[in-house]
Amino acid sequence: MSVQEATVNVMKRTNVRWMVVALLFTLTAVNYADRATISIAGPVIQKDLGLTSIHMGYIFSAFGWAYVIAQLPGGWLLDRFGSKKVYFIGLLLWSVSVMLQSLSALFVGITAAGVLFVFRYLMATFEAPSFPANARVVAAWFPGKERGTASAIFNAAQYFATVIFAPLMAWIVTVFGWHHVFIVMGSIGLVMAFVWLKFMHDPKEHPMCNEAEVQYIAEGGGLVSMDVKKDGEKKSGPNLKVIKQLITNRMFIGIYLAQYCINALTFFFISWFPVYLVQARGMDILHAGFAAAIPALCGFGGGILGGVFSDFLIRKGYSLSFARKTPIVLGMMLSMAMVLCNYVDSIPLVILFMAMSFFGKAFGALGWAVGSDTFPKEVAGLAGGLFNMCGNLSSITTPIAIGYIVATTGSFEWALVFTVAHGVVAAFSYLVIVGDIHRVEIKAA
Repeated sequence: MSVQEATVNVMKRTNVRWMVVALLFTLTAVNYADRATISIAGPVIQKDLGLTSIHMGYIFSAFGWAYVIAQLPGGWLLDRFGSKKVYFIGLLLWSVSVMLQSLSALFVGITAAGVLFVFRYLMATFEAPSFPANARVVAAWFPGKERGTASAIFNAAQYFATVIFAPLMAWIVTVFGWHHVFIVMGSIGLVMAFVWLKFMHDPKEHPMCNEAEVQYIAEGGGLVSMDVKKDGEKKSGPNLKVIKQLITNRMFIGIYLAQYCINALTFFFISWFPVYLVQARGMDILHAGFAAAIPALCGFGGGILGGVFSDFLIRKGYSLSFARKTPIVLGMMLSMAMVLCNYVDSIPLVILFMAMSFFGKAFGALGWAVGSDTFPKEVAGLAGGLFNMCGNLSSITTPIAIGYIVATTGSFEWALVFTVAHGVVAAFSYLVIVGDIHRVEIKAA
C-alpha cells in the first residue's frame, strides 16, 4: 500500500452518526411502546376494573397532562446538563414508573383508575425530555442535508413500536394477564438506559468517531459542540424573554399549531385505535393487537419515506421550506382517509383505510426535522421542550374528547371525523402561517 493510499484510508470518514440515530430509534420505540401499554391492555383493564369510556379517556390523558407540564423544565435540564445525563436518568425513572402501573391490578374501580393515572403521570414526566433530546442529538450529529432522514428515522420508531410490541403485548395480555405487560416493558427500558449510558457521546468526544466525520458534520451545519462545556461557562434557568421571543415568532406559531394537530392523529392511534377495533369492529384483543400492527407498519414506511423524500428535494436544489412543507402537506391530505371507515363494514377495508391514514400522517410528520432546522442553537433544548409542549397538548384533549364523543354518541363515527379534521388544520398551518423555514437567532435583551 502506498503512502497516499494509507493517508486516504486514515482520513476515510466514519459513520458513527448513523449508529447514534439507530440508538435513538430503539429508545423511541421503547418510549412509544411504554405509552401504548395502556392502549393494548385497555379493553381488558376496562372490563376487569369496571371502568367507563370516560374513565379510560382520563387515564389515557394522564400521560398528556404530565408530558406537557414537564416540557419546559425538561428542555432547560437538557441545555443545562446535556442530552446524555438527562436522557439516562429520565429513561431509568420512566421505566420504573411503567413497572409500577402493574400495581393497579390490586384494586378495582376508581381506586385502580387513580393508581394507573398516578404512575402513568409519573412515566410521562420522566419521558418529557426524550424527544427534545432526540432533536438536540440530531442537530449535533447531522449536517443539514441529512437531518430530515435522521429525524424521520427516530420519529418512525413510534410506528415500529406498534409493529413489534403490539402483537407481543397482546400475547402477554392473553396468556399471562394484562398487568404483566407493564412489568415486561419496564424491564426492557431499564436495560436500554444502561446501553445509552455506555454508547452515547458528543461527536468530538465519541471514541468511534474520527476527525473526518466531525469535520463533515460541522461543515454541513451540525452543532458538534452543543454539549461540550466551555471554561467559565454558566447556564442560567429558563429565560422568560427568550420564551416570549419563541412564542411570538410567526413561523414557530405555525409549527406549534401543526404539531398539535399531527400529534392528535398520533394519539388516536396509540390510545383509542385498538379499543375502536374491539368495541366498534368486534375484534378480540389478540387479533386487534395484530391488526393494529398493519397500519403501524405502513406508518413506519411512510415516516422513513417522508424524511428521505424531504432530503432528496434539498439535494436537488429546492429550498428548505419547499423540501419540508411538501411531504407534510401531502401526508396530511392522505391522513384523511381514516374517515372512509365510517362508510364500510369490511374489516379488511377498515384496516386498509387506517393504513393509508397512518402512512400519510407518518409521511408528513417532519416536525422534529423542522425543529432541528429552526431551533436557536443556544436554547435548543428549551425550544424543543416548548415545541413538544404545544404539540402534546393534544395528548390531553384528544383522548378525553374521543371518550366523551363515544360515550355521548354511542359510536366512533364522529370520533374519526374529529380526528381527521386535525390533518386539515396542520396542512393549512404549514401552507399559510409558517412562511419561510429558517434557523432563528435569539435577540439579546
